[in-house]
Amino acid sequence: MFYEFRGKKVHLKKTKGKGDWIVFLHGWGGTIKSFECVAEKFTEHKCLLIDFPPFGESEEMVDVWNLSDYVEMLREILNAFEIDKVKIIAHSFGGRVAILFASIYTDKVEKLILVDSAGIKPKFNIIVKLKILKYKLLKKIGFKQKNKGSADYKLLSSKMKKTFVNIINEHLEKQCERINCPTLIIFGKKDKETPIYMAKKLNSLIKNSAVIIFKNARHFSYIDNFNDFILIAKSFLN
Repeated sequence: MFYEFRGKKVHLKKTKGKGDWIVFLHGWGGTIKSFECVAEKFTEHKCLLIDFPPFGESEEMVDVWNLSDYVEMLREILNAFEIDKVKIIAHSFGGRVAILFASIYTDKVEKLILVDSAGIKPKFNIIVKLKILKYKLLKKIGFKQKNKGSADYKLLSSKMKKTFVNIINEHLEKQCERINCPTLIIFGKKDKETPIYMAKKLNSLIKNSAVIIFKNARHFSYIDNFNDFILIAKSFLN
């Protein structure tokens, strides 16, 4: 099904359950399919999965967005379906949206699971810092440099590249402190995209939170340790 937001179609999937609502928020470049295998295990709940624009079957937005636009889209969708309370399972970029949403609409989020979540300001070692400084200096004097951005970045349209930059430059430490719902933080120990120091930081900032580290998992820890993840998530949400 589709929901129209600001004149563009947002692709949604709802499942028929009898329990509470669980909203699944996928990572950057992902789709509804990223969490379908998880949602299938929560037959006792009503599940809502969303394709974040412009991914999956959702259309690309007209304007450059920032994180608050994705949060506003989620709020409007929940209101449209008269969903007052939700439990959220969010991965990576989806974690950014979930953190900001839960920090603003504290009365709407009952429980939160952040899986390999982004949102914490990354640490840079001295080599990375020097490379950034060199890039900025060369750019300032007009020296053309080869684009060495991430694969995710290179595949985006010019509009979405600006959106991507807006999002990764927004750090959510202060917003984490405003979250008051029970929160479970699950990370893979071998995750290089969102290292486990981010999990520890999230735990220190979010009151009423706990951390679980999957020893042999990477950035998609919920897939790498699927059965364990389902058991833990069900126990926590129920």
